[in-house]
Amino acid sequence: MDKGKRASGILLPIFSLPSPYGIGTFGKQAYDFVDQLKNAKQQYWQILPLCPTSFGDSPYQSFSTFAGNPYFIDLEVLIKEGLLTKEECDAVDFGDDCSTIDYAKLYTGRYPLLKKAFIRSKHQQLPEYSDFKKLNTGWLGDYCLYMAVKNHFHNKSWLEWDDDIKFRHPSAVKRYTKELAQEIEFHSFLQYAFALQWNKLKKYSNDKGVKIFGDIPIYVAMDSADVWANPDLFLLDEDLMPQKVAGVPPDYFSAEGQLWGNPLYRWERHAQDGYAWWIERIDYALRLLYDTVRIDHFRGFDAFWAIPYGEKNAVKGQWCKGPGMDLFKQIKKVLGDVDIIAEDLGLQTESLHALLQETGYPGMKVIQFGFHNEEDSDHLPHNYCKNQVVYTGTHDNTTLLQWYRELAEVDKEFTDRYCRVAGEKPNFDMIASVFQSVADLVIIPLQDYLEKDGEARINTPSTIGSNWLWRLAKGEFDASVQEQIALLTQTYFRCLT
Repeated sequence: MDKGKRASGILLPIFSLPSPYGIGTFGKQAYDFVDQLKNAKQQYWQILPLCPTSFGDSPYQSFSTFAGNPYFIDLEVLIKEGLLTKEECDAVDFGDDCSTIDYAKLYTGRYPLLKKAFIRSKHQQLPEYSDFKKLNTGWLGDYCLYMAVKNHFHNKSWLEWDDDIKFRHPSAVKRYTKELAQEIEFHSFLQYAFALQWNKLKKYSNDKGVKIFGDIPIYVAMDSADVWANPDLFLLDEDLMPQKVAGVPPDYFSAEGQLWGNPLYRWERHAQDGYAWWIERIDYALRLLYDTVRIDHFRGFDAFWAIPYGEKNAVKGQWCKGPGMDLFKQIKKVLGDVDIIAEDLGLQTESLHALLQETGYPGMKVIQFGFHNEEDSDHLPHNYCKNQVVYTGTHDNTTLLQWYRELAEVDKEFTDRYCRVAGEKPNFDMIASVFQSVADLVIIPLQDYLEKDGEARINTPSTIGSNWLWRLAKGEFDASVQEQIALLTQTYFRCLT
């Protein structure tokens, strides 16, 4: 993020793009969306984590923090490359509702197609493939072996594998590497195809003047290559079971808090080698994936909520001290100045404010959090500061229109006065209130520009089964909407020139 320079962008996950074959991808519609962003004079495209999804289909619970999601590999590109036929792709049932994602059909339909493309590919003969493997030495081997062994054990968590490979005994690693060589190579091919397509899309976006604003979760999933390959970095017992897990106490989103279930970091162990794993993670994200990266739940670096393993909710936890500035001093020492946004929403403390100020990273504000009983709030635009990223809502909020409709009458009246709302739909009036603030960067979910109801909500925290599903209809982000956004952006001097 260019500090001191006014800018704006749009939040839209890759999976929400209107691509064919069941889910948004890195295909033609992604390039069209970049063109639409340019037409709307936007400087940033914010996306959600690009990693493979696991239980619950959440990009914040992934099999790897480094790997890319094979669902985003565009099948039409593979058809053009001669690795698949259109008839093969059209024959697969991905569901008949283009407004949502059927993850069950996606899983059963897409991987057989990708396996066909792999078998037909001559990628191993390409020098670019050798370069890709060299560039990703370390995580790639662990991830591909993990996925192959996971498939061997019928997709069970690595905690349920045979002890020899669960504990990564050298003889077992050697044996499975040999026996599952073809499956390991398949997953390596998928990561190569993902990287190839993503790099082309990112370059196209950057060439158009649009930066990619990415996202990485602070925590990784228990059932992941990250934990399996590096158990000493996490708070596990001698049987490799988590002792305590991550979440947040009761808050705005949930009366029982949020029980995420991720293993916690053994921060003293990370400090011993200069936070090497974290430095690799940040370097990878900023060097190969994104231009700017948001770290989700930045609060956890100051203090984190530790919940005893086995609890049914997040109420019975305790605050523990995080690594604080020690981690970020080391990141700066090794990587220099990095373009990081701190997601600092939730419980605010003096120590969190001090950490954010010392890092110099921009924090976040959400206007939806600003209206309550006519009280003043840091989330109201007149209180924003320059070094901030501000939103109407994030992927965890309902849409702006649905939020407005559900407001208590006193809060709705306050919102109307503050944002000078005219009519039943507050969206562009509230967006204008955010745009005219002094904050350097404004990010608006596309659903809010399109005045969508709650059915377009991306995620409801602490729930499973109805999240990460919404998709943009083809032609919905049309020229008239782009012109409205461009005019708003010009009016408040946030333009892509």
